[in-house]
Amino acid sequence: MVNFSPWGYLTILAGVMGLTFAACVFVFITRLENRTPAPLGETVGAHKAVLAKLRKRRPMSQEEMDYATELTSDARSPLAYAIPAALFSMGFFYVVGCLHELDVHGGAPSFRTFVGGIPMLTSMNVAAQLHRVGRLKGRLQEASLTVPESSDELTSVGTN
Repeated sequence: MVNFSPWGYLTILAGVMGLTFAACVFVFITRLENRTPAPLGETVGAHKAVLAKLRKRRPMSQEEMDYATELTSDARSPLAYAIPAALFSMGFFYVVGCLHELDVHGGAPSFRTFVGGIPMLTSMNVAAQLHRVGRLKGRLQEASLTVPESSDELTSVGTN
């Protein structure tokens, strides 16, 4: 029987959780790739512009509303949170793995041991950004549409 320290058990747990979250990320990305993208999503900078309009409660076109709906629903998906969870698990695995090795072989923790904290902090930022975008769903339901102005005048071809 193998006798692990608490750091060893945490390392195994972090590895299993990392693999689980990585599988969830794979499923989420596969779903995103298999769906038909919104036409506005192919435009550079559209993501930022549409979310800015939504935050400031400005009127949006139907295309922008569809794209904003897609963005908020993606951010609210539980599988979307697997991305920061996998990143956090990776950093946690590194930290507890280093601490396990130090416990087994002796030694004191150094700065290198805690480098795994960087992806852990980054993952918290990613999760917060997903949460901020997901909260915009309430504003999306209140958003107003801009109706394209129709011209009552008929113009004939070839005349000015």
